[in-house]
Amino acid sequence: MWCILIPLLVGLISAILGYLIGKLSSNNNQNNNVDINVFKNRIAILEADLEACKASKQTNTGIASGAGNGGLGSNMMASNLTATTTTAAVSAVTFNADAAKAAFGKRIKENDLTVVEGIGPKIQELFHNHDVKTWAELANCSVEKCQSVLDSGGERFKIHKPGTWPKQSLLASEGKWQELKDWQDVLDGGK
Repeated sequence: MWCILIPLLVGLISAILGYLIGKLSSNNNQNNNVDINVFKNRIAILEADLEACKASKQTNTGIASGAGNGGLGSNMMASNLTATTTTAAVSAVTFNADAAKAAFGKRIKENDLTVVEGIGPKIQELFHNHDVKTWAELANCSVEKCQSVLDSGGERFKIHKPGTWPKQSLLASEGKWQELKDWQDVLDGGK
């Protein structure tokens, strides 16, 4: 009797282990494919950001060289003109709650800074205390200004990295909800 049961049990255990090992190795391959897609998306976003920066630099250089003096004053004038143009373009878009809900799957309030990945209610309160209350205002902030707002909140806010917050806010203010959601899917806490 034992001569039959022992080989059957060993065969059954081997079959179960083989099945589990096969299942685990196929999940690892699927995870690798997902990781590759995440990195491809991140590269595409970074390339788009690079192209936008190059275009912005060309626009600023053209404004500065056409300003006349070519000195510091003309560069400052070009910066102010660009900031004014950005603000005007950002405020021209009306908020569409339905489009935001379609992208995020939840109701979004207009100018809710917590839509930006990495910003929670406490950080939003810090920005409100520094007169940054809309997505457009946050989009026009530099990363350094965002960091100084965080620093004003004390030690517990210094771990946050606001490097993408102005860009995320710009997408929100322009109503590019699906693009924002796709980018946030590859971000890690706003980084």
